[in-house]
Amino acid sequence: MPLLRTYPFARLWVAGCSSGEEVYSLAILLQEDGLYERTRIYATDINESVLERAREGVFPLEKMQEYTQNYIRAGGGRAFSEYYVAAYDGAQFQRSLIDNVVFAQHNLVSDRSFNEFHVIVCRNVMIYFDKKLQDHVHELFYDSLINFGILALGHKESIRFTPFAQRYEELDPAEKLYRKVG
Repeated sequence: MPLLRTYPFARLWVAGCSSGEEVYSLAILLQEDGLYERTRIYATDINESVLERAREGVFPLEKMQEYTQNYIRAGGGRAFSEYYVAAYDGAQFQRSLIDNVVFAQHNLVSDRSFNEFHVIVCRNVMIYFDKKLQDHVHELFYDSLINFGILALGHKESIRFTPFAQRYEELDPAEKLYRKVG
């Protein structure tokens, strides 16, 4: 967040966003830090049906307990229940959380970069790709990040053994956060 404060406007890309949990988490984080109005989140996935679920922002009620615990552990500043409305067996996040979100279909394997980003989040997508496809996606992300932009990968993913490993600074090895430096 301190890095994003230095920009008048920031673009974040959640690649392979699936049903959108990370999109809503980022929106909440940005809102609580007073940065949401100065950001645009691009949430992409290859699957249009999961994108539609993400747009709806409805999650099973039993998952909300887990999400609440995650929010508390992350240091959330409000009651997590303020961000959603529960009804029957589901919970829907506030629509205002996606005011600055663009949901779009994007194929990491065949589509090109579509913007310059300050942050790219791609967690637990590349574990399903072979080495050649992983290298291709790493090139896409590298080309899409601004200098000193942040790349966030999943816990089982890495930039090690890619052609781009030396072009990033490792910010947090446990959370797989890297900053583009080369």
